[in-house]
Amino acid sequence: FYNFSFSGIKTAVLRQIQKLPPDFHKADMAASFQENVTNTLVKKLCKAAKETNLNKLVIAGGVSANKTLRKKLLETGYEVFMPDLKYCTDNAAMIASAGYFCRDIASFQ
Repeated sequence: FYNFSFSGIKTAVLRQIQKLPPDFHKADMAASFQENVTNTLVKKLCKAAKETNLNKLVIAGGVSANKTLRKKLLETGYEVFMPDLKYCTDNAAMIASAGYFCRDIASFQ
């Protein structure tokens, strides 16, 4: 229940959008996608907190920048910890940065 990924669904939504007529309102699909994904995340976080007898939730990374998710988590009744929006970065940027600063390590091996 707690180990899941949205990578497949993002691809499925993209492929579905590509099949739609040009006059289709893509913003409607994006809003529906966001609503369903944030509902799923909140549900799973709350279930995990309840089953582990915890009263605090923490989110971080790129997903924690989503304002809808942040709002829904604050409405759960749990104490929620999340970074300021300026610190909500995607992991890819962090990996690229680490690679840049560690580029000379390979020459020491």
